[in-house]
Amino acid sequence: MSQHSIGKPDLSDYLHLHFLVVIWGFTAILGLLLEPLEAPALVVYRTLLSALGLGVVLYYRRQLVIPRASVQWQLMGTGALMAIHWIAFFGAARLANASVCLAGMATGSLWTSVLEPLFLRRRIRAVEVLLGGVVIAGLYVIFRFEFDRMAGLLMAIFSAMLAAVFTIINSRFTQRYNALTISFYEMIGAFGAAQLFLLIYMWVSPDQSLWSADRLVPTSATQWLWLAVLAFVCTVYAYTAAVQLMRKFSAYAVNLTVNLEPVYGIVLAFLVFGESERMTSGFYIGTLIILLAVLAYPWLNGRLQRSSAAPVEAAETGGLSLPPNETHSTTA
Repeated sequence: MSQHSIGKPDLSDYLHLHFLVVIWGFTAILGLLLEPLEAPALVVYRTLLSALGLGVVLYYRRQLVIPRASVQWQLMGTGALMAIHWIAFFGAARLANASVCLAGMATGSLWTSVLEPLFLRRRIRAVEVLLGGVVIAGLYVIFRFEFDRMAGLLMAIFSAMLAAVFTIINSRFTQRYNALTISFYEMIGAFGAAQLFLLIYMWVSPDQSLWSADRLVPTSATQWLWLAVLAFVCTVYAYTAAVQLMRKFSAYAVNLTVNLEPVYGIVLAFLVFGESERMTSGFYIGTLIILLAVLAYPWLNGRLQRSSAAPVEAAETGGLSLPPNETHSTTA
């Protein structure tokens, strides 16, 4: 389905898309606001509420599809990866801070460029190797100036790698199933995996205070409010709205805007937490290097694809120039 058959995005659509990216950038902050609730317990509640919310949306839209059992298990297995990703994500924010966590998450595009050829058996592109080197240079600058926060940054980078893995896996599922249906089953799998992880974490941890109620169960109305925002606003609403907006925007426009998530998140973290989020100049230089590489990738990749496709199009159309074919995620 082309962009033109749905309608071009207007100013309100662009503002809505950026608003969704701001919401996603706020998730690391919510993880800190929900302390002392443990990261695995936080993910348990988030995935449970998100699964319930997605189920309601799908029921009222009459879009809930029940795939065959083998596909359900595959989707729930992907959800388990998502649970570990979120546990590492919130853990990174607490080991370091929200800004460091979001800087590490900005490496997601690098991980995708490295892992996608392995999963989909395609050749690695020179532009991906080049920009990957730029991202590594940015990480080196951050490590050099923020050595005391290395554990949190490494955990965020690991979380970004997991996000790249399940994104690549989902790219195949979205060819056959509604994106919200995929998320519904993945939330169920993530809920089960988070529960299992929490049980193992409690069993192996030498910290006896872990068994206190405030670290396992939300004990205040404020915590329940933040959990509701995390599940229903940052997950159910944001994902549902994004699926609708992607009918109007090209994949390039969406990916480029989503890459601004660390920028919005770091600004929000400073506004919420103030001086505790103030970093060294080296951190901001390193983060800027990473973001420049991430933002340059879709532009460079698009130019290379158009230049390589031009001779073929000219041969097939007798030299006539055809508009580029843009891909979109659509609901069934």
